[in-house]
Amino acid sequence: MVSLEQIVSIRAQIRSEQDPFRFEHTLGVAYTSACLAFMVNADPLRAELAGLLHDCAKCHKNDELIRLCGEAGVALTPEEIRAPQVIHAKYGRYLASVKYGIEDEDILKAVEHHTTGKPGMGTLEKIVFVADYIEPLRNEAPDLPEIRKLAFKDLDECVYRILSASVEHLNNTGREVVKDTLDAFEWYKKERGFGDGNREKY
Repeated sequence: MVSLEQIVSIRAQIRSEQDPFRFEHTLGVAYTSACLAFMVNADPLRAELAGLLHDCAKCHKNDELIRLCGEAGVALTPEEIRAPQVIHAKYGRYLASVKYGIEDEDILKAVEHHTTGKPGMGTLEKIVFVADYIEPLRNEAPDLPEIRKLAFKDLDECVYRILSASVEHLNNTGREVVKDTLDAFEWYKKERGFGDGNREKY
């Protein structure tokens, strides 16, 4: 069980390690995660803690993260090394466990998959994945207002829409699309029926 004292302590630790702009993003993800948790009857404190921890490794540069993963025994695939923007999530899981003492597997998985997604994500994984995309300081995605509204109507469809937009953006910019993201995108099309034109349009 997550306690208020644990959240306050970890929030203070993360604040001391992140620059002010990154920390504001972290707070936005934590707040949005808690709000989404209320919608789906999940524990808001667990969601808030997962949101606080999601970027706990983001203070390290990409080449440093590759080195740290090697030292910690965190396995990286060749495609992850070619797409280093996802590595902080994998090392973040390690830090959440070892540095911050998190034993809750759902929180650890939410940290690990908040960037790439994965097929069949659990509730907490979906919450943080979506919260990272829609938190109040985000402004890059052209359809962000619609995605934000959808998040509080159908979390699964929102996950699919984000995955679809991410795959399209990475393909259009010639960047690596890692296997977890592609597999998640295909899983939500096949198992949830999104993208087939038969579901209600938002």
